[in-house]
Amino acid sequence: MAPLLLFLLASFVLPVLLMLSRAVTDRELHTVWPESAAALRQWDGRGLPPDALAHEVARDMITARQAGTLNRVANRLNYDMVGSRSLLYGTADMLLSGVPGDSVAALARIDPRWGQPGIWAAMRHADGPFTSHYLLAALDRRLDNDDRVISVAPEQAVFANIYLRTFKISALVALFCVILGYPIAYLLASLPDRKANPLLILVLLPFWTSALVRTAAWAVLLQTNGVVNHALQNIGLIDAPVQLIYNRLGVYIAMTHVLLPFLILPLYGVMKGISPVAMRAASSLGATPLRAFLKVYLPQTLPGVAAGAIIVFTLALGYYVTPALVGGGADQMISASIAFYTNQSLNWGMAAALSLLLLVPLLLMLFAGRTLARTVPA
Repeated sequence: MAPLLLFLLASFVLPVLLMLSRAVTDRELHTVWPESAAALRQWDGRGLPPDALAHEVARDMITARQAGTLNRVANRLNYDMVGSRSLLYGTADMLLSGVPGDSVAALARIDPRWGQPGIWAAMRHADGPFTSHYLLAALDRRLDNDDRVISVAPEQAVFANIYLRTFKISALVALFCVILGYPIAYLLASLPDRKANPLLILVLLPFWTSALVRTAAWAVLLQTNGVVNHALQNIGLIDAPVQLIYNRLGVYIAMTHVLLPFLILPLYGVMKGISPVAMRAASSLGATPLRAFLKVYLPQTLPGVAAGAIIVFTLALGYYVTPALVGGGADQMISASIAFYTNQSLNWGMAAALSLLLLVPLLLMLFAGRTLARTVPA
């Protein structure tokens, strides 16, 4: 097993850990401006910095501009304070032209923003090598100029709502899968093998089709002039087409269909291992079928329900394609934000922070599910 374990560590575990480490590390300014970073860590952060620190920043700014690495610091500071990129490039060009910048007052003559505490606080928060900036931003929080944790502006507070929406959608999809999947698994476990096997193949059939294809098929079925609306009108349930797509309802329908087999299969495996003797014993002792089911059969299936629900919930948390295709703008989940910061804005620290805050509740869910499975008697 050693080669397989090493391959897993090198190709999966290590890259994931390196990516997640970006949520708590801040190396841009620390690497590009080493002298300024050291001076920033020695400064107490009150008011404006001493002229010696301003001199170090000006010197590092010139060096980075000549080396072509100023964009790394500019992009990082721009995450904390919008406009930092233009400030750094404009100031660096002025310094290269011979304008003095060996003090705070001299830099403020180049651009008045150097005479305000905001840009200096942003640099101090980014002096690295470790930071809380990304994790706080993922929670709609930030550090003010006095290093106090405060809420961001209301128009910028988006991630808390996206997280709540993600967990709500995932939990409801898991609940719908339990409601729909339990009777199917019970039917498969109760039938003889010659009848259950063909039905089991139908359950497995969606695994042979891409999730993208299945989601696109639901987009066709649920549209205003689609099959579902026509069927509902033909049987008299509705008089006019209803909106079934590009809203939360379409997301629930498509995600439940795609993830339903992930609940049926583990639950079916647990149900197949339950001996029918216990149910017959309960009936012989006077229990009604419903009471025997609730007291004898259902408790034995709870580990399968918990395992299937956790699998569905886990997979639903990271869904990106389905909400993007059949959901509206208010139905996008946190995976869309992670993809945006990874592929478009290239802010990997923010992407890692969002992923880390998604991973922690998931691990707690897995621990709770394992604890529940242990407490249920066999």
